[in-house]
Amino acid sequence: MAAKNTTPKETPLMKQYNEIKRKYPDACLLFRVGDFYETFGEDAIRASKILGIVLTKRGAGSETETALAGFPHHSINTYLPKLVKAGLRVAICDQLEDPKLTKTIVKRGVTELVTPGVSMNDEVLQSKSNNFLAAIHFGAKSLGIAFLDVSTGEFLTAQGNEEYIDKLLQNFSPSEILISKSNKNDFKEAFGSDHHIFIIDEWVFNSEYAFETLTNHFGTISLKGFGIDDLQEGIICSGAILFYLSETQHNKRNHITNIHRIAEDQYVWMDRFTIRNLELYHSYNPNAVTLLDIIDRTISPMGGRLLKRWLALPLKDAVKISNRHDVVEYLMQNEPIMSKVQSQIKQISDLERLISKIAAAKVSPREVVFLKNSLDAIIPIKKLALNSTQEAVRMIGDSLHDCELLREKIGTVLNAEAPVALAKGNAIAKGVSAELDELRAISTSGKEFLDRIEARESAATGITSLKISFNNVFGYYIEVRNAHKDKVPENWIRKQTLVNAERYITEELKEYESKILGAEEKIQKIEAELFDQLVGWISDYIKPVQMNAALIAQLDCLTAFAQLAKENKYTRPELDDSFELKIEGGRHPVIEKQLPIGTPYIANDVFLDRETQQLIMITGPNMSGKSAILRQTALIVLMAQMGSFVPAKKVSMGVVDKIFTRVGASDNISMGESTFMVEMNETASILNNVSERSLILLDEIGRGTSTYDGISIAWAIAEYLHEHPSRAKTLFATHYHELNEMQEILPRIKNFNVSVKELKDNVLFLRKLVEGGSAHSFGIHVAKMAGMPQTVILRAQKLLKRLEKDHSDGALTGVVSAKDEMQLSIFNLDDPLLESIKEEILGLDINTLTPVEALMKLNEIKRMLIK
Repeated sequence: MAAKNTTPKETPLMKQYNEIKRKYPDACLLFRVGDFYETFGEDAIRASKILGIVLTKRGAGSETETALAGFPHHSINTYLPKLVKAGLRVAICDQLEDPKLTKTIVKRGVTELVTPGVSMNDEVLQSKSNNFLAAIHFGAKSLGIAFLDVSTGEFLTAQGNEEYIDKLLQNFSPSEILISKSNKNDFKEAFGSDHHIFIIDEWVFNSEYAFETLTNHFGTISLKGFGIDDLQEGIICSGAILFYLSETQHNKRNHITNIHRIAEDQYVWMDRFTIRNLELYHSYNPNAVTLLDIIDRTISPMGGRLLKRWLALPLKDAVKISNRHDVVEYLMQNEPIMSKVQSQIKQISDLERLISKIAAAKVSPREVVFLKNSLDAIIPIKKLALNSTQEAVRMIGDSLHDCELLREKIGTVLNAEAPVALAKGNAIAKGVSAELDELRAISTSGKEFLDRIEARESAATGITSLKISFNNVFGYYIEVRNAHKDKVPENWIRKQTLVNAERYITEELKEYESKILGAEEKIQKIEAELFDQLVGWISDYIKPVQMNAALIAQLDCLTAFAQLAKENKYTRPELDDSFELKIEGGRHPVIEKQLPIGTPYIANDVFLDRETQQLIMITGPNMSGKSAILRQTALIVLMAQMGSFVPAKKVSMGVVDKIFTRVGASDNISMGESTFMVEMNETASILNNVSERSLILLDEIGRGTSTYDGISIAWAIAEYLHEHPSRAKTLFATHYHELNEMQEILPRIKNFNVSVKELKDNVLFLRKLVEGGSAHSFGIHVAKMAGMPQTVILRAQKLLKRLEKDHSDGALTGVVSAKDEMQLSIFNLDDPLLESIKEEILGLDINTLTPVEALMKLNEIKRMLIK
């Protein structure tokens, strides 16, 4: 007897699902079934948790029971972003044929794989931020990196050492990073485990394959025209990114028209610690206000994204910086032009992402209308710019493309009120297609059309009671009462005889019937064809539209700088060839906006050069504003070199090529490093990379270890910077007053302090930087302001006096000799009643006191307390 087959029987649908799922094992598969996207098994369990949808079972109780969760297909834009933001890769599996046209199971296939780094869905993307996909390759001598934002077509590459690649990761914050299987551990070691990585096969990271992939894509024979031909590791990464696009079914990519080199030597070097310490665009404190929050006055999404790039990559070329300053100055002096430009930019949608959707054929009719309206809004800007007296603005006007044919074509083909979805109909304008207009007329004015036929035939035949009607058996017919049947023309075909009448059909009615019944379907088909043709035609305009988007982004950033300068009384910095940095009345751009209304920000002057005042040693109490002065100096330099005006009365400066900061204790304990170790790592990185145009800001170096250790390290670092041939400009804030002695020994070190005003029991922070060292730190006053118990404050003051007295002996004997006072006594409390009780008790002669007298004395003390 044959053995029974125990394998559970797969349904055709589940067989099809399993075959597709095997190809995408690491993705959440959204499987289209009728009007729903379904998920099964593990995918269903994950999706139900993330989306908060009901988890049910398919084939409940049977051997093929599996978890099931789904949602209506038209809700994809609501649910897809949630899955992607939760870090999932989502494979969208659609029906590839019309279910009505097949008798077997509908063909299905994955039409798109959406991952955190590859998405064109507006709900997944943030309008003012790029969504970069990155790839990193570990070469023999250097690392390569490439970035692509598939939603805008921006493609960038670079190569360098680990530190440089780490800095770029901080700047560009990619949503997903591709790495080779063999580099998984190297990546973790170099860049930690906070990034979202995806592992791809090693063979993809191959220079020949990458070169061929890139030249095929761009239709070139070499990569020299892009200026990246010498970046072998960068080319490998760029090839890996294009490979990944094919893998994720993103095969329509004409909008990726260029690849740019991130030229390290053109931009100010800031290591990752500096980017983090200055809180340029994100902060480890969730409530902190970043510099970007303050300076971003851009109106368009393109401008917002470009501003981030300018902030991440400030310029080193004085001519280019001055060009930006010239435009900002021109706009500030010509407010009517500025406000006109801003009002036009407000009408411009996200041109970069719209044209990318055109290339990928994922655009809706309404978005194409937005594209036309945006291009229309550029025309007044072009005219204004061409008539400008400022050369750089005129050049922008000259370069803006009017895209006249494109605007005209869209205006002719599409309705101004085109729908969000093509299926909703009425996207194509009247007059584009005679067939479409006729079908629409049939569809919308069927009643009038039949009335016209009825009236015409009635007049022609003389049958006054003639009537046109419809039934499901033979469609439209003409009913004639028996009294008039002899007037019926010969070409009418009799279909039915009734008691009092007869029913006929005509060729015209049959034709009309097939037209009206198939009209809706045909309308959809014709609209889809015409719309696809239009989208294909617009694809020829990808480059001019991208050029316009880039120019509008620049103009948006520069008008934003002008707006910012006007609102906050910023001034134009003067750039020269010197090595000096001279700031008069400098302010911190972020802190000044956080102050209570009416509270003025205390501005400060800073002067640094390589001859007389190379290193400023800033002492002063905690909370007095030392760190603010350090940070504002860096931010003023940074803003000046990105093309903005600055928060200061006057600034004249030579271009800075590197900004280094070591500000505050940034613990890295989670990675097993102490505060002090992190501090030393960061400081070592500064000392090993310093240049003659560097600006270095060091805050409280050495505080992570014992006092004498800390003083020694801080002293040695300051000495090293002073003696280094680069003579880098340095601000050195410290609470070690011993370092003030360095001014006497080293000629280019100058002491400054943040002044305070001592009152009888308090201290007033004046936040003003003045020449000279500071004598002591007022830490106890800060403790008092923080609400420390009075007992602790009094004890600390006593110890401080003793330590200051004994400091000259070079030993901390004060603390040792104070052993007898280490126990906190109740009589140390600052209370006159307790003092008098203390005197009463100390005045007693215990040896002569009788028990009764002792009781009486105790009763007396008790009465003192009760009073």
